[in-house]
Amino acid sequence: MSETFKVLHPATGDVVCERPWATPAQVDAAIGAAAEAFDSWRAVDVLERQTICRRFVEAVVSRTDELAAEITAQMGRPIRHAGGEIRGFAERAQFMIAEAPAALEKIPTPPKLGFTRRIDRVPLGCVLVLSPWNYPWLTAVNAVVPALMAGNTVVLKHSEQTPLVAERFAEAFAEAGLPAGVFQFVHADHALVGRMVADRRVAHVCFTGSVGGGHAVVKAAAGRFVGFNLELGGKDAAIVRADADLARTAANLVDGVCYNAGQSCCGVERIYAHRDIFDELVERMRAEMAGYRLGDPGDEETTLGPLVRTRNADHVRHQAAAALAAGARGLVDEAPFVARGAGQGGWVAPQLYVDVDHSMALMREETFGPVVGVMPFEADDEAVALANDSRFGLTASVWTADVQAAERMGAALEVGTVFMNRCDVLDPALAWTGVGDSGHGATLSRVGYEQLTRPKSFHLRHTPG
Repeated sequence: MSETFKVLHPATGDVVCERPWATPAQVDAAIGAAAEAFDSWRAVDVLERQTICRRFVEAVVSRTDELAAEITAQMGRPIRHAGGEIRGFAERAQFMIAEAPAALEKIPTPPKLGFTRRIDRVPLGCVLVLSPWNYPWLTAVNAVVPALMAGNTVVLKHSEQTPLVAERFAEAFAEAGLPAGVFQFVHADHALVGRMVADRRVAHVCFTGSVGGGHAVVKAAAGRFVGFNLELGGKDAAIVRADADLARTAANLVDGVCYNAGQSCCGVERIYAHRDIFDELVERMRAEMAGYRLGDPGDEETTLGPLVRTRNADHVRHQAAAALAAGARGLVDEAPFVARGAGQGGWVAPQLYVDVDHSMALMREETFGPVVGVMPFEADDEAVALANDSRFGLTASVWTADVQAAERMGAALEVGTVFMNRCDVLDPALAWTGVGDSGHGATLSRVGYEQLTRPKSFHLRHTPG
């Protein structure tokens, strides 16, 4: 194996950066430094942690334009959208920073004469954060900032596609005055990541990535009782009822399918539309998709960039070809997109498929591209059953004018988050969690702090008995 790795620009193939792989000794030193820093960091008052973490966020935001350009270069998102990730990063971080004092408060119990009883929430130790490339700042901040606010130390291993993000985290924390050792990062290969997960100095693992990667984390942790949060795949469903506002629904659904070239765990990957409005909805969506501009992600006019790698695009093309062979039809004219490179390398045209069913991988397995299948339904219960017919359960959206219907259907949907009239978004006040192969544990909200601490009970008798 090479001693270095290169990051290639998804659109041009140019080398963005080259970095050395960490050695076993370097990984050992990073974990050791974080473990050694734990006792002193956990003793820092939560208000002081807030001050440092807020300075960290300010340091990141001050470099928004530069960091947005790095996102585009590393993973191909159009520059017109890339800065939004830094703004989302700041929103999530600031919410979790503000939430920390209340989330970490001691939990009192009913009074008992002669006793003091309470439950403390105490930090775990060294938290290993394994982050992916598709939303490199957002996925990392979900774990890094709450872990530090809770009194843990952190070792961050970022995707080899987006290593600059880990380096920028370290620079911003240094500028914010975070004590030495509290935050570490390493550019580690898969073998060393397995060793890190198995290292007994690591108290908790936060992983965002594929189902296969989640299984690898669990396997590496076998033999010791380490906690982990796993945010994995999605095949998120949208249900469009007959009373939906079709103009807004079509525009929002296409955005949910195509934003970030469809490379989102909570992007819309399958749609069920009531038969009465099916034809109108798909025509509106077809027109929306046809208006996308595929091209150089560094161009402000581009709305759809390449997928991160050719093999990712090949996966999308394979699913689409199999669906077409099984009888599906694509409604979007791909000729204008082919003229701009679609079908080659990482370039994929947006597409809307009808005449699809659940025998097709396109409707069952994660796609991670700017394409989607649409099926008709007759009744709400049928739509819910179709949405639940999946091994994934991250989010689902219901598009309707009837709040009670959305509540009723949402109660039956087997997912971590139910949306009404929106999709593909995270609210840091809500727990981010999944069902089945979409994950284990939770991040964000007060619930996220419960994952990054452990309860410790105090049962104090005031006088000897």
